[in-house]
Amino acid sequence: MTLTDSDIARIAAGVLDLTYPYAGWTHAAHFAAALWLLRHAEVLRREGGMEPVIRRYNEAVGVPNSPTRGYHATITEASLRATAQALAAAAPDAPLAPILAALLASPLGQSRWLLAHWSEPRLMSLDARRGWLEPDLAPLPYPPLAPGLIAG
Repeated sequence: MTLTDSDIARIAAGVLDLTYPYAGWTHAAHFAAALWLLRHAEVLRREGGMEPVIRRYNEAVGVPNSPTRGYHATITEASLRATAQALAAAAPDAPLAPILAALLASPLGQSRWLLAHWSEPRLMSLDARRGWLEPDLAPLPYPPLAPGLIAG
């Protein structure tokens, strides 16, 4: 399914206002929301960063933010770094739909893409869930994010 710029904006708005249906919260929807929020970084900063946005959304849809479910700091930051690089490579006013399509057509489109950089035990560890944990298999080729995009 190809998402349009309107779809991407609707997904991000639904995450922000806690109305996006959890059944639609797919790998593609994660990247769609990330693209829109990074393109509108002022909104993300106003919300306190991606961490509180995700935590609030999880709570609203009944997903506990616990040691085994919900917000995962390392996965979030790695995904945002990759998304930010894709966004930075495009023109500032480029439509988001083709950027999303390219992300999803790349290795990032596979939900297990992070396992090229982290061993599964390290990535799924409580330490990785709670805060950024450097990869143990291969360096992540995406630079760190500007302050305020993960947490305020």
